Amino acid sequence: MKESSIVKAILKYLKTLPGCFAWKEHGGMYGTAGIPDIIACIGGKFYGLEVKTERGKPTGLQEATMKKIQAAGGIATVVRSVADVKAVLEEREG
Repeated sequence: MKESSIVKAILKYLKTLPGCFAWKEHGGMYGTAGIPDIIACIGGKFYGLEVKTERGKPTGLQEATMKKIQAAGGIATVVRSVADVKAVLEEREG
């Protein structure tokens, strides 16, 4: 499955959650390099979701950015499916 298809599926799922504000972060010359693909605020918690295919790996800059988000109290992780996102959300609720 292509990364863009995974992003679409995750955004579709997130839109079903009450209290969720989420968007796809588009890279480019006006964006911040290394920002996760999907940014979400769910129930007052900040999430940075770096979407990768089954074999994909985050770059060094993406890893560093996720560590900065975590250091600031946010949740940042690599996800590969809607199931991964559900697992991250369940982990944070418990």
